[in-house]
Amino acid sequence: MTVTTGSLKLYGQQLSSRLLIGSALYPSPLVMKQAILASGSQVVTLSLKRQNPQMNSGAQIWQYIQEIVTQVNGFLLPNTAGCKTAKEAVTLAKMSREIFKTDWIKLEVIGDDYNLQPDPIELLNATEQLLNDGFKVLPYCTDDLVLCQRLYDLGCQVIMPWASPIGTGKGLMNPYNLETIRLRLPDATLILDAGIGKPSDACLAMEMGYDGILLNSAVALADNPVTMAKAFANALTAGEQGYIAGLMQQRQTAHPSTPTLDTPFWHQS
Repeated sequence: MTVTTGSLKLYGQQLSSRLLIGSALYPSPLVMKQAILASGSQVVTLSLKRQNPQMNSGAQIWQYIQEIVTQVNGFLLPNTAGCKTAKEAVTLAKMSREIFKTDWIKLEVIGDDYNLQPDPIELLNATEQLLNDGFKVLPYCTDDLVLCQRLYDLGCQVIMPWASPIGTGKGLMNPYNLETIRLRLPDATLILDAGIGKPSDACLAMEMGYDGILLNSAVALADNPVTMAKAFANALTAGEQGYIAGLMQQRQTAHPSTPTLDTPFWHQS
């Protein structure tokens, strides 16, 4: 993977920020706008599932989000949150494309109501259909290497494994799995999605070599969403720069940072 500091390319679109942010759960539309602007993100997710597009429900908030996205020269990323079958997700994706005039779709197909874990079979089915229909699919999945490989083989340039279940804030529950996915899919754009609870979680993912982070609850539910958005923006920058600089290898034994043997001494005359 080739990393360019501070920039992210998604399906040919160059972005100045590696942070993608959600538009739900904020205490008010104004706070949502302030947090999105503070984050520096140029990609904002939104869902149709809990609205009724045929009745024009939610049009006002969609327009408000669109104005924010235009202000940051960014992109809307509709998602299929709440869908439980491939058929339902494909239908909603097509509706989103018609309403928002974008072929980007964050694909979610949930298989379990307890932990909102994606259904791998339905997800692969929906992904194949949408790719064949010209969509640029960003699939939300678990940290399962084989599933991520299958999604990549189908043609997904971007894959979004979870850190932990949606909204839990538990952070990176399986670092080994996430590191393995990064290692085995060096050419895929990997966005860590769901479960991020604090800025240090995001920093750790970036230190692993992930290309970006998508989050919502950790910012929207903070006591001060605007300040938290800034904190996450800084955390991504720190983690990215750490990855590029090259992290030191962990050791089993202590090593002095100022050894005396074979070290020249400088004397002032």
